[in-house]
Amino acid sequence: MGVPVKEILEARRLEEFSLELVGGGKGLDKKLETSRIQKPGLLLTGLLEELHSDRVQIFGAAEIGYLNSLEGDRLKLALSVLEKPDLPAIILTRGLGPPRFLLEICNRRDIPLLKTSCTSSVFIEGFVKYLEERLAPSTTLHGVLVDVLGVGILIIGKSGIGKSECALDLVSRGYRLVSDDIVIVKKMPPSILFGTSTDIIRYHMEIRGIGIVNIKDLFGITAIRQRKQMDMVVELVKWESDSEYERLGFEENTYNILGVQLPYLKIPVSPGRSVAPIVEVAARNQILKIMGHHSAKNLEAELKSVMKETGREG
Repeated sequence: MGVPVKEILEARRLEEFSLELVGGGKGLDKKLETSRIQKPGLLLTGLLEELHSDRVQIFGAAEIGYLNSLEGDRLKLALSVLEKPDLPAIILTRGLGPPRFLLEICNRRDIPLLKTSCTSSVFIEGFVKYLEERLAPSTTLHGVLVDVLGVGILIIGKSGIGKSECALDLVSRGYRLVSDDIVIVKKMPPSILFGTSTDIIRYHMEIRGIGIVNIKDLFGITAIRQRKQMDMVVELVKWESDSEYERLGFEENTYNILGVQLPYLKIPVSPGRSVAPIVEVAARNQILKIMGHHSAKNLEAELKSVMKETGREG
């Protein structure tokens, strides 16, 4: 895993920063393994520990101004700090040109040297967000991801159980499709799951008896989302009369995805049973739980209170 430096030069998400290669072109295949960056600052004076060799180094006006002011032994000390680690890349901000000796080091050590016209603070914020998402742990799941009332619901189940039909019904009710059939899940810090679709099948859905349909073309831009935080998992299962299903809602079941436990419901499906309204109610109920209102537990408390009072009267 890792992000090649040449990829950040071509990434659409980073186009606004107008990154430009200045030197060290032979090192473009080096990979960024962490989303953390470093501004050398006092490190160049030798007062602190050496640079982290796995982090991109950001040189702003302070660093470049300091390097340009150095001479003799002080310059040698700063250069020795830069020469020791095998840095993945150095990025100059504010459109600053590199000092000659810095350019020579990057060309000699094959350290990609890039520059951007943005300020350090603006660039670091966008760059770190890009790396966090790009390097985030990920997995691919078979299911449908929809946005219902702001709740990201992953609908799973065996092939042919009616996942896509349920999602289509939800879309016709005014909710949003994120992905059908294949859901790419990424874990963002600290423990938040985001789901999205592959570029090839984005906005498309397979409906048995009709074929492939484009939800964006059929229902408009408000019927789709590119990505959504995942808040719960709903599994559709075939109705079986001899199976036990949740009747009261006291149990809090969870579903593990990339080490994150999401609320989990199992909904039985039978011919003629409309599943979409049940999924919608599940979303509304989840919102209530987030707000601290648990319908089943509240009813249980009321029943216990009535039984207690009845017992006293008896």
